[in-house]
Amino acid sequence: MINNFDEVVNRRNTYSVKWDGGKMIKEMGLTERYDEDTIPLFTADMDLPVPNALVKALHKTVDNRIYGYSIFPDEYYEAIQYWFKKRHDWEIERDHIVYSPGTVHAMNMAIRAFSEPGEGVIIQRPVYPPFTSAIEGNGRTVVNNPLQCDENGYYTIDFADFERKASDSSTKMFLLCNPHNPTGRNFRKEELQRLADICKKHDVLIIADEIHGDLIRSNEQFIPMAKIADNDLLITLTAISKTFNVAGLHCTNAIIPNLKLRKQFLKTMGYQMASPFTISALIAVYREGEEWLEDLKAYIDGTMEMVKKFIDKNMPKVKVTIPEGTYIMWMDFSAYNITPEEVHDRIYNRANVLLEDGSMFGEEGKAYQRICIPSPRSIIQTALERMAKEFEDLQ
Repeated sequence: MINNFDEVVNRRNTYSVKWDGGKMIKEMGLTERYDEDTIPLFTADMDLPVPNALVKALHKTVDNRIYGYSIFPDEYYEAIQYWFKKRHDWEIERDHIVYSPGTVHAMNMAIRAFSEPGEGVIIQRPVYPPFTSAIEGNGRTVVNNPLQCDENGYYTIDFADFERKASDSSTKMFLLCNPHNPTGRNFRKEELQRLADICKKHDVLIIADEIHGDLIRSNEQFIPMAKIADNDLLITLTAISKTFNVAGLHCTNAIIPNLKLRKQFLKTMGYQMASPFTISALIAVYREGEEWLEDLKAYIDGTMEMVKKFIDKNMPKVKVTIPEGTYIMWMDFSAYNITPEEVHDRIYNRANVLLEDGSMFGEEGKAYQRICIPSPRSIIQTALERMAKEFEDLQ
């Protein structure tokens, strides 16, 4: 491994939401306690340094000394095409690529563009909270197709329920999260095919959030929905934000093969421009970031094994599995037979570790906690030790 991900980079006073946003985080109600000793593992960005090629590209952009309105050069589109063909054998036409300043932004625009107030949008809870807020915030109706969890913590799709809800004439869209956040499922070809077939049968538009598609376990293969579904009923959201830890550069690309849908999406979203830093970042990481990504995946795989081993030994009542994708682990605390509020208090206030309460992801997550683990292992180890200490009396 060339990259040293054990290096602890001080993120204090860098405008980091995780490390500098304590006041805002408390005002949002995520935690009651946040101080200089808090270990924040609640949000999906990494405490790991980005590829050197990216740093060099951004330095080159800085050295230009002028940061005005920017165009998308040929290299931008070619880099996207290169990456997805090489990594996922997915050929993307240039005209199908539409820039958006964020994935949640693109999701909101799609909901506004392709549904009317009151109409239904399917999601699969427990799921990333902005899926729900994007639907409700735009006056649409949440249609929940809850994932089914077995005794081993493995989640599957209830296809009979999905078809019942897709067949309702008021249901217009399906927001797919793959790999799934927070359960970590990397859906198989057969699962994606069944979802695609049902949506085509009932004329339901699929919005596929695939921004974790590059962050899968080393023995896994990610399959883009674009290789499965009718592309006239599909919009895919891709991004460099999670893969390369550049959420602050605001770079999502929607892949919209259908011209009519693409025009409507652009009309609803309005004209969007990226910063020169965003443009140079994407070109750099998609052209030169593959070796770094493979090192990162190996490091995350090892960290997940460390977390799993620690939990099994020191907090055996917590059920946690190594996910197929993402850098998120989904921990079930139900065997402690205490309230979610007490679980929260022991972790957030007493251990002073900031995770995310599972209830934020839907009723199905109320006994869970979500932890984001892409930090140096020394930080994760300290957080786990603090948590275990606060549950010693319940083992």
